[in-house]
Amino acid sequence: MRCPFCRANDDKVVDSRLAEESVAIRRRRECLACGRRFTTYERVEEVSLLIRKRAGAIEPFDAAKLRAGIERSATGRLDAATVDRLVADVEEELRAIGGEVASDRVGMAVLERLRALDHVAYLRFASVYKGFEDLSDFEREVGELQKHTEPKPR
Repeated sequence: MRCPFCRANDDKVVDSRLAEESVAIRRRRECLACGRRFTTYERVEEVSLLIRKRAGAIEPFDAAKLRAGIERSATGRLDAATVDRLVADVEEELRAIGGEVASDRVGMAVLERLRALDHVAYLRFASVYKGFEDLSDFEREVGELQKHTEPKPR
């Protein structure tokens, strides 16, 4: 760290503590060349998450947009806390991939989670995401759900 007073590169950390609601680390430093003290802050730099759309356009990830799509498909089916957890899980998965992620990966991540949570919400989301055009598309998807789903106990 360069001293703001004498521009020397040699210093020692005198004190470290959490700052800004544990989002940053505040470090009190002492310059070994001039003896003056100064404060620095360290923050994690979030890696920007970009979504590559089918048409080739690239846009920043928008959790609110994802939440809105999930809420439309889960209306009356899933509570707000479940939707929030689903959005957070999908965002975490995408950030683990990092950098630039294809939009179809976002859709598949949502579908995987909705399939486990609620079949009706899954079908609603799939109908938009997969572009269902007629009844046969729904029948095909319901057939797939029935193949991979345990029957409900009576």
